Amino acid sequence: MAITAIRGFNDILPGDSDVWRRIEKEAVEVFVGFGFSEIKIPVVERTELFLRSIGQGTDIVEKEMYTFCDRRGESLSLRPEGTASVVRAYIEHRLYERTPVCRLFYSGPMFRYERPQKGRYRQFYQIGAEVLGEKSPKLDAEILQMVLMVLERLGLKDTTLYINSLGCTLCRPPFRNRLIAFLEKKREGLCEDCNRRMGVNPLRVLDCKNSACIEAITDAPSILDSLCDTCREHFSEVRRRLELTGIDYTVNPRMVRGLDYYTRTAFEITSEGLGAQNAIVAGGRYDNLVKELGGPDTPCFGFAMGVERIALVVKDRYRGSVPLTVFIPMGDDAEREGIQIVGILRDRGIRVVVDYRDGSLKGRMRRADRLGARFVIILGEDELRSGVVTLRDMESGLQERVSLDLAVDRIQLELKER
Repeated sequence: MAITAIRGFNDILPGDSDVWRRIEKEAVEVFVGFGFSEIKIPVVERTELFLRSIGQGTDIVEKEMYTFCDRRGESLSLRPEGTASVVRAYIEHRLYERTPVCRLFYSGPMFRYERPQKGRYRQFYQIGAEVLGEKSPKLDAEILQMVLMVLERLGLKDTTLYINSLGCTLCRPPFRNRLIAFLEKKREGLCEDCNRRMGVNPLRVLDCKNSACIEAITDAPSILDSLCDTCREHFSEVRRRLELTGIDYTVNPRMVRGLDYYTRTAFEITSEGLGAQNAIVAGGRYDNLVKELGGPDTPCFGFAMGVERIALVVKDRYRGSVPLTVFIPMGDDAEREGIQIVGILRDRGIRVVVDYRDGSLKGRMRRADRLGARFVIILGEDELRSGVVTLRDMESGLQERVSLDLAVDRIQLELKER
């Protein structure tokens, strides 16, 4: 029997990997421009980290984590998200002593046991960023601006930014009580999951996608009506700063996050054409998590971008976007001279494959075409005597003898235009 990949764990094949690389490149360039530095976090953490940060009443902890015991009997889990690991590293390495405000970004696979579907897999990839040590609502708006800049550079259109405030430890408990009192009257109309959530995480009922639940909670109280003065002012300032920068947004009082640590500003960005799983970026403020995990009192704001979902939207634009050049040496002398030529091409940032196979030029050109070459450089006896190369543009069909420098310039011009 053939061995295949585990359900929900996907291979990212050539072509698709070009798209992923472009997404990561654009994100990293924008993040660095906003003063962020990269952190590499482990794939495996102690299970306790996620129990304490994400919350034992969440779907992630109750149903979705990949948890196992190592040979010493210690409970470990594949990371289901990145924020908890970043905060753990921030505390463990005392990064708060190095700088008053720490800006970090990360990327890599996360793991959740869910029913695989379009845009949602059991191993999925995120690019995330966290700001630790800044409480100003101006930061919230700045980071939203940064996220939208990444999406704009990727050419994403038809996106919608939703924002909400989840309150704080002062104003959320009274709202929670009001919400539970409302939900108790609607219990019969709620799904099994929502009935379970009522006792441990009632705010999650507001975010249920079940049509019966959506109808049952139409008249549910809004958390925005229960905000304390400080949270109300914070949310108002976030909205004002977004408006000052010309960013369109929609306030969605039903939007909550699936993780317990969020406070105040929460946001989600959706994209048309992805169906039910249409959120491509989500995050918000989590001002209590560092302290709850044993660190100093540290306000924070962060988010994660779903690479698979963004790739679904932009794949046609970026697949194979880096032009390939195939170098064809005709004869032993050309092959020896070609070593230096190929080195020059690669030093200039040109993606090159050398065709080492024997055969007619016509057959070797067919192979170059099957490789998806945009350009072919041919070096034979005539070219060696004349000190030139033959450059063929496979897209236009134009073929001419030019100097190596001119060939490089033309290929690099195509790279810049991409």
